[in-house]
Amino acid sequence: MGVSSEVNYHLLLAYLGRFQLIIGICMFLPIPWALYYQESLVPLISSGLITVAFGLAMVLGFSNKGTIRYREAFALVTLSWILASGFGSLPYLFSGTLGNLADAFYETMSGFTTTGSSVITDIEVVSKSILFWRSLTHWLGGMGIIVLLVALLSQLGVGANQVFRAEVPGPVAEKITPRVAETARILWLIYVIMTIIVTLLYWIAGMTPFDALCHGFSTSATGGFSTRNMSIGFYSPLIQWITLIFLFLSGTNFALYIQAIKGKTLKGFWKDPEFKLYGSIIIVATLIASWQIRHLYPLGESLIRTALFQVVSLVTTTGYATTDYGIWPPVTQLILLFLMFIGGCSGSTAGAIKVARLRIILGQTASGLKQLIHPRGVFAVRFGDKTLSDEVSINVLQFFSLYIMIFACGSIILSGMGIDLLTAFSAAAANIGNVGPGLGSVGPINNYQPLPDAAKWLLSLMMLLGRLEIFTVLVLISPAFWKK
Repeated sequence: MGVSSEVNYHLLLAYLGRFQLIIGICMFLPIPWALYYQESLVPLISSGLITVAFGLAMVLGFSNKGTIRYREAFALVTLSWILASGFGSLPYLFSGTLGNLADAFYETMSGFTTTGSSVITDIEVVSKSILFWRSLTHWLGGMGIIVLLVALLSQLGVGANQVFRAEVPGPVAEKITPRVAETARILWLIYVIMTIIVTLLYWIAGMTPFDALCHGFSTSATGGFSTRNMSIGFYSPLIQWITLIFLFLSGTNFALYIQAIKGKTLKGFWKDPEFKLYGSIIIVATLIASWQIRHLYPLGESLIRTALFQVVSLVTTTGYATTDYGIWPPVTQLILLFLMFIGGCSGSTAGAIKVARLRIILGQTASGLKQLIHPRGVFAVRFGDKTLSDEVSINVLQFFSLYIMIFACGSIILSGMGIDLLTAFSAAAANIGNVGPGLGSVGPINNYQPLPDAAKWLLSLMMLLGRLEIFTVLVLISPAFWKK
């Protein structure tokens, strides 16, 4: 399918309106909790009505005739996330939870992109209904609010494939089934089942129903928002084990689950090169961290659990914490920072560069070394039993280069705002990687509230770039994109 000669603005706005309707309706979901805890309904109802009215006006005012092509798909995905974060800020503003737009937008973008960084200084004094909305933004953004739109609106037809590929993270967006709308539904079904299971386990292990549901949303989305100031560290070791197990599962490529269900075997996991590297990174990082922090925690289960939890939480870009890893030895903090860049598997709810891309880059490096030793040889880059095309290899290198470039620029700009180097460096890495907490002044026991508003807007953009994997956003600022 070729690229259309111009953007179909009527079609784009019509589907943006449908998307806004979904977000607006979701704003009414926390109302039962507001009633249960006898909280004001005004912030949620007014926010929902405004968002629904805006969406309805767009749906009725613009024609949805035509097919979504590449240009509309890229614009739809990026603009939908921006609109979701803008209108999603209203409950925070109307409830008085956050006092200015920069804070509210940052908190909402952090929610939808499953980053988990926060500007709320005392979580436990915030109303339950607002906390539920906060966790719900994680859950909607985890599998992808556009993937939800594709699942619900099968009439997208051919255009659904373009939308799906524009949002699903990873080097290659796997359709899994011939019909992309069916793929989206299957992914969401697995996502919902995983959320239900972890929520029930949380409840059985001792969480209140409210806390269990909010943490179920956040865990399955690898988000990181908690209802407690101490994050998961507030809860028992059993709950911490449940959390890290499901974070590991959520950071795994969801396509492997579908293959396992269809084939009724787990062989696909052991054969998948990305999954094997993903597991190896976690094991090695945990062993090193455990050795480095052995003098800080009791030897045995507590030491292993503490090290493993932080490693899994950061490599899956969740950002939950059970301890202040800011006091760990520098070499251990450096490992954790490295994990922020790696991220989870492609096709998962995790962010950052992704293990698959790291595996491909390592393969390209090995191939280049062989070429130096044997100049006349031909060495293809393989990924499991597949030989990668030059297009995929180039795309991975381009993504990696842009990712590092944006991270570096973000770090420099933040340091230019008067932020210390460690905080600026880790904040940039944590936000473009959708990790959440960083090091220094934005470590696990602190948050992003003290940063200037300009820094919050910059980091909001970096979160969006990281979640939509850079190209989907950057293509919109190209003048050629909007030309006929």
